[in-house]
Amino acid sequence: MTTLIVLFGSVAAFRAVGFAGVDFFGTWVSSARAALATMFVFTAISHFTPMRKDLIAMVPPSLPRPDLLVFLTGLAELAGAVALLVPSLRFWAASALMVLLVLMLPANVSAARRGVLLRGRQATPLWIRVPMQVLFAAWAWMVR
Repeated sequence: MTTLIVLFGSVAAFRAVGFAGVDFFGTWVSSARAALATMFVFTAISHFTPMRKDLIAMVPPSLPRPDLLVFLTGLAELAGAVALLVPSLRFWAASALMVLLVLMLPANVSAARRGVLLRGRQATPLWIRVPMQVLFAAWAWMVR
């Protein structure tokens, strides 16, 4: 749920900055793109903090090297976030982030089904998590 607050809060903040005259945030689409990049930086950071242990626990037990997978997905999120802000890379970044969201969904499903704790709380229930993943993917599509 924090990711939704980051996403919607940053799009509002970026759009306000745009209304104040900063050309980079001059449209809703550019503000939404920057907000999505902000959200992915926010989520990527958790891959390299003490929360990393919780993220490793989310990885389905059938997958090898969950520590490496968490590290690589964190790097992919960071790279995608930065590339979203580079006009020549924007389309590919958005496409890659959409694929990443699809590839990471099984970890979210596994975590919810196995009752994995994230920061001491139950993982986001699937009836919330799946629509969030769809929202993030649709958002990436809209800002490509």
